[in-house]
Amino acid sequence: MDMNVFRYLTYGMYVVGARENERNVGCIINTSVQITSEPATIAISLNKNNYTFSAIEKSGEFSISILSEQTDPQVIGKFGFSSSADTDKFSSFKHKVEYGLPVLLEDTCGALICKVVSVTDMGTHCVIMASVENTIAGENTAPMTYSYYHTVIKGKAPKAAPTYIAEGGESNMSETKETVQYRCTICGYILEGELTDDYICPVCGAGADAFEKVQ
Repeated sequence: MDMNVFRYLTYGMYVVGARENERNVGCIINTSVQITSEPATIAISLNKNNYTFSAIEKSGEFSISILSEQTDPQVIGKFGFSSSADTDKFSSFKHKVEYGLPVLLEDTCGALICKVVSVTDMGTHCVIMASVENTIAGENTAPMTYSYYHTVIKGKAPKAAPTYIAEGGESNMSETKETVQYRCTICGYILEGELTDDYICPVCGAGADAFEKVQ
């Protein structure tokens, strides 16, 4: 089965937030969809081993911050490639607690405050159906799509993402014979061109020593 066909499905980029023991926790997801408008209902997919998922299971509620094309790529690096078990991800970015849940404030399209209705086990992931209890307006800007993340920011999906495809199933359309490429071993970001000693990954903030040459 050609897994690359799945890349033609459309996705967005979101930060899911929750609270556990008065701590803000959160992670990146790319699978969130509106199911109905009346009552307002959405569905998201989360890896069962994700720390944020366990917090949502306990509390029965979560927030969704909708990322825009202007969102700092390091938001994705922090929320997508580190764990809330030992990292306060929200502290690095402008945020606030609204209706008891953390939401990002800067360069986002808005946020949703959600209450869990049901959880369906799908093997590695769970699909969470939730009612939307409140909305928070953001900036009037284009939302970041998963395609934008891949083609413009040149990021990769974390292994816990529901749309993750192993390296052998990925397209090599961005690779060219004329350009030398380096891959960040932390987040998968691809740098085209010269790798300098002081280079910093724009997605996860890793230094030049974390990059390897793409063969």
